[in-house]
Formats: sequence, C-alpha cells, structure tokens
Amino acid sequence: MIILFLLLLTISGRYTADNEPVNILFFGDSITAGYGIDQDQAFPALIQEKLDSLNWNARAINAGLSGETSSGGLRRIDWLLRQRIDIMVLELGGNDGLRGIDLNLTRSNLQEIIDKTRSVYPTAKIVIAGMQVPPNLGQDYTNQFRTMFFDLAEKNNLNIIPFILEDVAGIPELNLPDGIHPTPEGHKIMAETVWNVIRPVVKKML
Repeated sequence: MIILFLLLLTISGRYTADNEPVNILFFGDSITAGYGIDQDQAFPALIQEKLDSLNWNARAINAGLSGETSSGGLRRIDWLLRQRIDIMVLELGGNDGLRGIDLNLTRSNLQEIIDKTRSVYPTAKIVIAGMQVPPNLGQDYTNQFRTMFFDLAEKNNLNIIPFILEDVAGIPELNLPDGIHPTPEGHKIMAETVWNVIRPVVKKML
C-alpha cells in the first residue's frame, strides 16, 4: 500500500488530502496589479477565468503592488509566504530598470526572493517574467537588464516568460496614455502570453 501511495504521488505530482486548490501567486508591480484598470480586467483575473473554464482546481492570487521595486518585493515576500504557494509568477524588476538601479542589486534581490520562496516551499514552481526597458539608460544597461531574467532562470531552473509585454509594449492603442501600463485589451494579450507558459506547469500539479 505504501509503495502504491508513493507511486500515485509521483504520477499526480501533488497531493492534498483536503483537495485544496493549486495556489498561483502573481507577485509583481503595477503590471500585475492592473494599474489604471479594474482588477477583474488585469491579467491574473483573466488567468483565473481560463482556469475556471477548464474546471481546474486552482486559484490565481494577485499580489501586484504599483510602484514595487525588487527591494520592496524582498521586504514583502516573507509576509506573502504565510499562505501556501504552489506556483509563483515573479514579475519584478521593471521599476528598477526605469529608475536605473544597479543591476547587481536587482539581481541579488530577485535571487533572494527565489531562495526565500524555495526555503519555505521547496516543491513550489517559480516562473520568472522577463522585462525590457527603453534604451535611454544606454545599450549596455538595456542589454544586461534583458538578459538578467534569462540568467536567473537558467541558474535556478525556472520557467521563463521571455517578455511579459510581448506584442503590447510600444503599441499606443494597447497602453494607457502614460505609454507604460496596458489597457484591458493589452492585459488580454498578456494573459495569453503568461498562460502559454504556466498552463503546463499548473496542469502537472492538478
């Protein structure tokens, strides 16, 4: 019986005695929070709609905070880890880039967030969202910023969303007048971009 039980655990990938949902924490800044639009129009809410349409027992938790930097995220992560996390979509660093913050600090903060999460939930899957910044801070900074997310993904064996604003950034009709934050239509595209990466991750945990 014990061998059979362990085999079932291996096949299913996850076991919850009380059939708890898979918790997906979307941990980010204003892009995740849905700045300037209703929260039910933000991409985490649209991901929840996709989960519900498949009758998947999973819950999307929006932990986005406008203006959040990687340093702010590091200060906040311990509080967020009080709730069980099965999957974390880490979308931080964009505000660091816009402010020209030293990339060594950003990288260190993101690494510490990853380490803290894994120390509390060793089996949690972490998906990192890549971001890009305008070239006004110099080509070297821009290139190093973009590759930082791929380096972290490779180092920590993370799934990566190469660029969370793919097909949205720089398109006026998909962004609010500030040119930075997506409109509801922009969030629909983001939801598809994110879903393409996290869907197989979620499915393995059901």
